[in-house]
Amino acid sequence: MPNSPADRPCRIRVQHRGPLLVEGPVEVELEDGTTVASDRFRVALCTCRRSRRYPWCDTSHRDRERKPSPAQRSGAGQSGPGAEER
Repeated sequence: MPNSPADRPCRIRVQHRGPLLVEGPVEVELEDGTTVASDRFRVALCTCRRSRRYPWCDTSHRDRERKPSPAQRSGAGQSGPGAEER
């Protein structure tokens, strides 16, 4: 919550299969109680925990292999013979 009418609330953007985008500057308290800070105008917080720079996102989520869903394994949802693999 803002402390005065001039303060804007912090905006956090949620992305499907991606990091949380947070308007900065920010301080992040980690599980062990340590605090890390960034003075950038926007930061990307890792949600997949694959980042080598955790809690900051390094786009490691893009390298993750996706396992097919049960429907894809059984062939359901294909549009007929010769349907392309995704």
